Amino acid sequence: MKETILLLLITTALNAQIAVENTIIKEKIDNYLSQGVAKGFSGSVLVARQGEIILHKGYGMADKENKIPYKITTVSTIGSVTKQFTATAILKLEELNQLKVTDSISKFFDTLPDDKKDITIHQLLTHTSGLTDGIGNGDFDDIPTKRFFKTLFATKLLHQPGSKYFYSNAGYSVLARIIEVVSGNDYEVFLMAHLFIPARMNHTGYLIPNWEKEDIANGYARNLIHMGTLIERYQKQNKVTWNLKGNGGIHSTTGDMYKWYRALKANTILSQAMFKKLTTSYVLEYEGGSSYYAYGWAIYHSDRNTKIISHNGGNGVFFHDYLYLLEEDVVIILFTNASSREVEVAWPIEKMIFNESYKPEPIKNNLFNLTFDFIKSHNIKQSDELISVIKSDYTKILRSPNQLNGLGYRILKNEIIEVKDNVKWAIELFKLNTERFPENGNLWDSLGEAYTKNNQSKEAIKSYKRAIELADKEDCDWCESSRKALKKLQYKN
Repeated sequence: MKETILLLLITTALNAQIAVENTIIKEKIDNYLSQGVAKGFSGSVLVARQGEIILHKGYGMADKENKIPYKITTVSTIGSVTKQFTATAILKLEELNQLKVTDSISKFFDTLPDDKKDITIHQLLTHTSGLTDGIGNGDFDDIPTKRFFKTLFATKLLHQPGSKYFYSNAGYSVLARIIEVVSGNDYEVFLMAHLFIPARMNHTGYLIPNWEKEDIANGYARNLIHMGTLIERYQKQNKVTWNLKGNGGIHSTTGDMYKWYRALKANTILSQAMFKKLTTSYVLEYEGGSSYYAYGWAIYHSDRNTKIISHNGGNGVFFHDYLYLLEEDVVIILFTNASSREVEVAWPIEKMIFNESYKPEPIKNNLFNLTFDFIKSHNIKQSDELISVIKSDYTKILRSPNQLNGLGYRILKNEIIEVKDNVKWAIELFKLNTERFPENGNLWDSLGEAYTKNNQSKEAIKSYKRAIELADKEDCDWCESSRKALKKLQYKN
């Protein structure tokens, strides 16, 4: 009896300690995200620890035009996290003895080219098939089924199947088609019957769920440009195109994705052995990196050397992140409808949970917002201040020359908002971009175009000459226009 009472007291004390810890963690995360709303964060976040939801809350606006706040029931796309549903469906079919991951795709597709016949399901699942990333003109290019796969299989392999990793959305479209061929059902119908309904996920899918319009998040490119919803595109076409099916575009809520975590954890969908197969590290993702690809999941290790099962998905407007820390039984689920590097906050949240002393950098305004806000309230003589802020606060996220180039062109063409001295502001951004990426000829071409518009012929000629010098090192579609612009300037001057 004394031992029982002692054990009860210890358990009660531990539970009380965990409750206090969870309250502290909740307050830290909530303050971090709430403060970020003023800097452009909007979305919903769920954090659970050992089966208990610590935080589940919406932030900012799901629909700015109609002033509808983001709620925990707001529906948004999970992007490429769709792939782990596809992978789970494949393993469900294996569990039902209807296929094996070692099967070659020639078992499911007729008249394959010889170099594609021996590609296996395992290679598709691990992005080692050698297939290209995609075909056609974007996610909504409505290519009929037979033509889509005939065209895809006619493309040249990027490498020998099984020899290396290359992320292929099209590979997961092939898996979705295999699910249809084997099961005799539409891909979404199969997922609904074998994954979503058993997991009690009533708000997940492409077209089957009967969502209310006001429950669906609108997207905002750069947190500025209203892009509407993907569901509107699906409904207009009354289908999901093969460029998305199986690899992206499924919609869900934080609540439903939490139900998915619970279903995986409880082996409701897959047996324990199949779940292990789903989340085994098979192939190193990137040379010099530390992450591995499993089946539709990426596998990381925390700084405590514990396993993290994760994937994210986005299209430049919407973003979703899913972190499942298996050994510590923690799940972090993030949706946002205003994607940028600054609001990808799931990983800072992970650090906040396990490191009491960790203080994340405040969520920053995305670069587009920062720039437009600055130039609305400053004159061109203060451009040095803007460039200084970008250099000091945004250098780490400016990994691609396209970011500043795209921003510069928005200003050059006076898109989004009317900008006084727009050409001069664009010149300053283009100049910064050529400093950061001096060997990129396209950036010098952009700078030459802006100088020309500002009647700075001498500077424009220098920029175009540099662009053409670098053109020989690039496969470019701007080279000819750059040469013509230079010739025209030299003739005038």
